[in-house]
Amino acid sequence: MTEPQPLFDYAGHLPECPTWSESEQALYWADILEYEIHRYHPQSGEHQVLQFPEEVGCFALREKSGFIVALRSAIWLADKHGLLVRKICDNPSNPALARFNDGGTDRDGRFYAGTFWGPGDYNGALLVRVDNDLQPKVVQCDIHGANGLAFSADKRWMYTSDTPNGVIYRTPLDDEGEPGSREIFHQFASGEGIPDGAAVDEEGCYWSALFDGWRIARFSPQGEQLEEYRMPVRCPTMVCFGGADMRTLFITTTRENMSAAEVAQYPLSGAIFTLPVNVAGMKKLPFIER
Repeated sequence: MTEPQPLFDYAGHLPECPTWSESEQALYWADILEYEIHRYHPQSGEHQVLQFPEEVGCFALREKSGFIVALRSAIWLADKHGLLVRKICDNPSNPALARFNDGGTDRDGRFYAGTFWGPGDYNGALLVRVDNDLQPKVVQCDIHGANGLAFSADKRWMYTSDTPNGVIYRTPLDDEGEPGSREIFHQFASGEGIPDGAAVDEEGCYWSALFDGWRIARFSPQGEQLEEYRMPVRCPTMVCFGGADMRTLFITTTRENMSAAEVAQYPLSGAIFTLPVNVAGMKKLPFIER
């Protein structure tokens, strides 16, 4: 079995939200705690870093160029240089206690961003959607740490995970993309790792980065684990598909809260990995404004 390999000589603090640009054949990702969005072009080896004023929880590329980005205090439109040009909405959570975390676009090019409830005393996080007309709407709550956002190709299901609670959910969507009542897709037992960021492939299967689990797992549309890929680091954070044929899995990992001894023992913690796989992934749409 092919093993994950580092994309290039890089290790971040908390890399997340890997996003493949088909037009540029380049990979973007955020380093949440360093307030950064990165761009790496594998063919040329060019690596660019954009700095932001707050933690970058998640982002999506815009159809009109630039980014829609969820910073700690608000969601913004930014240009391709990272300059904030328009605030869409404030963080509907308490930004002192909950920063934005995982997010991305659905099959209609709408942007979703979830929050992470820092105190951990109850499920105080939520999931917000920014529609194509830039109107925000809270679509789910009762979450500790929003993660694992992905959508089925037929637009019938939204997948999310609640990382601290060790559960992946799926939520039915109506013809307008409005969510119904979520249901448990897969519950993890102690020691299996906890579900972080995710992506869906062309066969409708859900790929989850298992934080604290040393692995990536692929689940059937019915929630059964089909495959797993071992990682050389403890905490993968998210996956996305990319490459010319969409058969490369890009995997972000973290070294957040790791001791110096663990980082010394596992120096690739925080690296970006690549893994060739046998099935193509679904392409992420850019954020589409109307």
